[in-house]
Amino acid sequence: MARLFVSDVHLDPAAPQATEQFLGFLRGEAAAAEALYILGDLFEAWVGDDDEEPDNERVCRALRELNAGGVACFALHGNRDFLLGPGFCERSGCRLLADPVITELDGERVLLAHGDALCTDDHPYQELRSIVRDPAWQRRFLSLPRSHRELLADEIRAGSRRHTARTVPTIMDVNPQAVSAAFRAARVRRMVHGHTHRPGVHELEVDGEPVQRIVLGAWYEQGSVLRYERGRYELRALPRS
Repeated sequence: MARLFVSDVHLDPAAPQATEQFLGFLRGEAAAAEALYILGDLFEAWVGDDDEEPDNERVCRALRELNAGGVACFALHGNRDFLLGPGFCERSGCRLLADPVITELDGERVLLAHGDALCTDDHPYQELRSIVRDPAWQRRFLSLPRSHRELLADEIRAGSRRHTARTVPTIMDVNPQAVSAAFRAARVRRMVHGHTHRPGVHELEVDGEPVQRIVLGAWYEQGSVLRYERGRYELRALPRS
């Protein structure tokens, strides 16, 4: 049976087509898989496990049904939904994994990550990341009324859009030295991540050894899934109907 990997679905009530496509994916290809790995940014925003957005609840229910049907569901935090917590796990049936994490696929150790920690040339983003990933900051944020958290999340997203618009695109991509360091630290020859929205398969060398970096695509205009089965990796786009 196949294992499936997605990232940067960015589900948002303002983009209902993406939500419907993802729900269809869960009912279809994912339902026949052994496991589904969501490598961050399932949601465009998640301000806490008390989230009451109806479309988000539909997605959580669908994931829970998928898990109940025998498909193991795993999720990593992304830069948009880093506040996913135990409540999300209970609602969705997903198991939250550390970022990064090493999984084993038919005997091969593979590094899974959201990918934002590899973008070390984007110094303002990395500074923000270090703040919002701090447990003390998260506790203070989650203690605020949900309406306040939603307003602050809107401000953060607006700031992110401004930053993206004025930053050279290569700065927001992965840093080659950071990628090599991740391969060395994990002692693996294959890595799968998202975040950069630049889907592709990259053949590299680290310390004279061949390695492979697979980048998942975002779901803004079409779906993107990596399928692993019997030693074969297939990165595919899923056009919207």
